[in-house]
Formats: sequence, structure tokens, C-alpha cells
Amino acid sequence: MRRLCKMMTVHPSGYYACCRNKLSDRAREDQRLLGQIKHSWLESGGVYGYRKIHLDLREAGETCGKHRVARLMRGEGLRSQTGYRRRRGYYSGKPAVVSPNHLDRQFEVSAPNVAWVTDITYIRTYEGWLYLFVVIDLFSRQVVGWSMKPRMTSDLALDALLAAVWRRKPSGSVMVHSDQGSQFSSGDWQSFLKANHLVGSMSRRGNCHDNAVAESFFQLLKRERIKRQIYPTREAARRDVFNYIEMFYNPRRRHGTSGDLSPVEYEKRHYQSLTGV
Repeated sequence: MRRLCKMMTVHPSGYYACCRNKLSDRAREDQRLLGQIKHSWLESGGVYGYRKIHLDLREAGETCGKHRVARLMRGEGLRSQTGYRRRRGYYSGKPAVVSPNHLDRQFEVSAPNVAWVTDITYIRTYEGWLYLFVVIDLFSRQVVGWSMKPRMTSDLALDALLAAVWRRKPSGSVMVHSDQGSQFSSGDWQSFLKANHLVGSMSRRGNCHDNAVAESFFQLLKRERIKRQIYPTREAARRDVFNYIEMFYNPRRRHGTSGDLSPVEYEKRHYQSLTGV
């Protein structure tokens, strides 16, 4: 044995310690799975919990259980991002134009381009506030239009809605739901809706639950990406939000309301089912 260790340049004590500490097949398999778990967790930007990681592994052909994934993640200190307090707002006078609440919390629709929801949020930077406006298709929860500006003006909302119309090119009328902010009661907003065959719908005054899907997206954005940080510049914030929406949320982030598929994949499978492919 000493001759063998000498030939292998390994000290005998090291050889026997290696024999005593030899990993079991189960432990080696755990190490292999942990490598894939870390890869999936990092690809999500560190926001996925064990359930979505487990779905990624199943999609990759693994057969492990979700409780095993939870155990391995817990041992490595890997966890999902949770928690972000919403900034308190205030409400001014009655808007000039109030559209009926056509949506009426009917957040489940049967096809793309039936109903879009919109909302505005703020992002902190050392240069000042940056406002983000999004347009979300209720069918897949995909962000179909968005814009960012240093001031909360009607142009902010119109630019995002124009991007949504250009991107989706809806063939029929689309309901566009918003709150009762001044941007949505402006003449420019109302004229754009009419010119593009869009039907306005507004939440009840001060009732955030009437626009819960848009609120939910902003909670995800702040919880999974912004995480209470203050960006050095507005441009840095703009790049990070672009990366979140276009590189992660739309093409990759799984949603329970969409069969644990990403918005892009959910719509892709919907259209495939219509054509029988």
C-alpha cells in the first residue's frame, strides 16, 4: 500500500481518509443536482424558489422530487425573493373623464389581445425619480408595451400604449383598463383609444384590487429585481428594467396562472393549438 501511495504521490493517511469519507451514490447525485439547481437559480436572477426550480429541472429531464430540491436549496442558502412595501399614494380631485369599469375584475380571458391592463410605478435613482408605465396582456401576463420617463406625463402612458399597438397589431377591439389617473382622462389618451379601436375601462376610485394584475407585476419587479436599491443614474435603471422585462419576465419567468409557463411560451402554445401543430 505504501508503494502504491508513493507511486501516486499520495500520503498514506490521506488515502485512508479518502476511503473513510467516500461519498455515497446519493450524495454524489445531490452534488450533481445542486449544480443544476444553482444554474437555474442564477438564471432567474436569484428570484426562483424551489417550486419553479423543480419545474426547470423536470423540463431538463430530471426526475427528482420538489422536496429534494427544497432541501438542497435550503442547505446552500438559496431562496426566492419575497417582500416589498408599496409606497403610499394620494388621490386628487375627480378626473375629467371616467370610463366605466368594463373589466370588473375579470382577469381571466380566453385569448391574447382581448384585454390589456396598464399602470404606472416609480423607481428611485440618485438623479431623481424614474417613472415606468406598462401595458400587460391579461391572457398571458406578457408586458406588451412599456416606457420610462423622468416625469409622470401623458406622453409616458401614450408611448407605452403606442408600443403595445405596434407590437401586437390587434385585429379587433381591445379593452384597455387603467386607474383614474390624470394621464388616462386626458384628451390625448381618449383620442388615441378611439383612433385605434381600443375601449377604455377604469378602476373604481382608489380601489387597487380592480387593477390587481398590474399591481402584481410591479410587486414582482420590485421584489425580484429592484430590491430597495437606488440606481446611480436613470439610464442604469432603464437598462436593468429592460433586462428584467425583455430578457427574463416575458420569455422565461414562469407563472402559475399560465400553467407554470412563461408569457411568451404560453402564447406560443395557444397559437399552436389553434393551428393543430
